[in-house]
Amino acid sequence: MSQINTIDEVQSLLSAQDYVCGRALATVVFLSLRLGRPLFLEGEAGVGKTEIAKAIAAALGRRLIRLQCYEGLDAASAVYEWNFAAQMVAIRTAEASGSADSTALQAQLFSDDYLIARPLLEAMRPDPAGAPVLLIDELDRTDEPFEAFLLEALSDFQVSIPELGTIKAPEPPIVIVTSNRTREVHDALKRRCLYHWVDYPDLEREMDILTARAPEASAALSREIVAFVQKLRTEDLFKKPGVAETIDWAKCLLALDVINLSPDVIADTLGAILKYQDDIQKLQGSEAKRILDEVKAELAPA
Repeated sequence: MSQINTIDEVQSLLSAQDYVCGRALATVVFLSLRLGRPLFLEGEAGVGKTEIAKAIAAALGRRLIRLQCYEGLDAASAVYEWNFAAQMVAIRTAEASGSADSTALQAQLFSDDYLIARPLLEAMRPDPAGAPVLLIDELDRTDEPFEAFLLEALSDFQVSIPELGTIKAPEPPIVIVTSNRTREVHDALKRRCLYHWVDYPDLEREMDILTARAPEASAALSREIVAFVQKLRTEDLFKKPGVAETIDWAKCLLALDVINLSPDVIADTLGAILKYQDDIQKLQGSEAKRILDEVKAELAPA
């Protein structure tokens, strides 16, 4: 499916797209590409699951097709729908012209001209650049009937449209499924995929990520930011900040021309890293200062 021959090459290609990943994640990406197997990525929100699909698509020069999952998503919404407004115009035009041959009109109305392709159908169609990257994002937001449908679609890489028949992908798309684990995804779907748990990075890897995504930040400020966020993740919070929040916070601090962290700066910008008021209240005042003091003590030269 791809011309990637080694795990090191995967890491290099992703790094060129400013995506820093460890050996374990690079290995499962390599195997997914080599074997043509869907890749199931699970982990907390904001750890880079969606971003890796974007990085793979950019690195391989493939189109990224994203199916954003939500409660109530059904097969029709994920595969296709007919352009009813355009069909009605065609019917009225045919009636007005007196050329309404019912058989010919029906064949015209249910043709590609009036078909609106949704992500799964788009991913099954041929592409001159090669098989696209199909990102099925946050599968845990859907329900079991959609999972069952998806299981069939990913097994044979084909979808059925009653009016047109079965459409099979000439080359299977590169499939990446993500889940924030708000509920358990059925084992039957996981068995069709290669699995990897995407965890929060350690301090050094998060430093590498921040350097790649916010290179304008000084090394000293970046280290303070990452060390502070790493400390926050050990606190009893409703929602721990992800890597995405680390990057957002760094960019906010740069926009404010911050040189180093202080309790006042942290208090003013907590909304960039914490998204729940209860968590923000816990970190107001002395708590933020306590964590910052610990960070500065750890970072101080011996």
